[in-house]
Amino acid sequence: MPWLAVLLALGAALLFAVGAVAQQQVAATNSGAAGGRLVLHLVTNPRWLAASLGNLFGYGLQASALAVGSLLIVQPLLIATLVFALPLGARWNAHVITRREIAWALAITITLAAFLLSGHPEGGHDVAPLADWWSSIAVCGGLVVGMSAISLASGARVRALGFAIVAGNCVGFASALTKSVVHYVGEGPGALVGHWETYALVVIAAAGVFTQQLAFQSGSLAISFPATMILDPVVSVFVAIDVFGEQVQASGPEWILIGACAVVLVAGTLALARAGAPTEPLGAPPLGSPAVP
Repeated sequence: MPWLAVLLALGAALLFAVGAVAQQQVAATNSGAAGGRLVLHLVTNPRWLAASLGNLFGYGLQASALAVGSLLIVQPLLIATLVFALPLGARWNAHVITRREIAWALAITITLAAFLLSGHPEGGHDVAPLADWWSSIAVCGGLVVGMSAISLASGARVRALGFAIVAGNCVGFASALTKSVVHYVGEGPGALVGHWETYALVVIAAAGVFTQQLAFQSGSLAISFPATMILDPVVSVFVAIDVFGEQVQASGPEWILIGACAVVLVAGTLALARAGAPTEPLGAPPLGSPAVP
């Protein structure tokens, strides 16, 4: 087990938690803005910029983790973002952490450890020819286009969920692309220019950031955050297996344990995200939150 990758991934999860909670606070206060106005509001807000800087450092840690470990190890660990976000959301939303929420946080932590120890994720390669990507591009791209169309013609709650699904797909796919880009970085800065993964990463990551802000703006953290958190590792693990040939080395009983781990992670993510939901109406700053500069 590459423990350096584990430590780097957990560090990334901590920074992502701080950024996600802070950005949701800012985006929710701009419920009347859309498109270019929303972007302008966000990029001129000091708190959003500070949160984005934290996310950038978190992405650096994630990329470093992917350089020394597989997607099957790194991406599931990023679910710990929600565990780290629990006390932050409680502080900013004047929410008292209950025993049930502590139990879910512990369950997620134990489940992640059980998955890493029982699944023995290994193998795979860092890069693949474009032909090997087409099946993943078709599946993820089709879902993004479909959910985008639904989101633009739906109410606030469905719109928040739809944009969160789009963001989760983009973030997960960008994570997979990051593994290839990090590999090319090792060959020298000039190697990045000649590979399509570099340009695809920039475009897809930007789309993920923008649609995540739209999701935060359209609905509460309890609606938007779980979908993104669940889809990020699901999509990246799918690409890891489909494109990079990564594998989970498990026997019969271990597959049962891995399946149980997946159920617990999904249930825990949903439970903790609902617990951290803002208690004020949509678009208003949650109770107890610091004033937005």
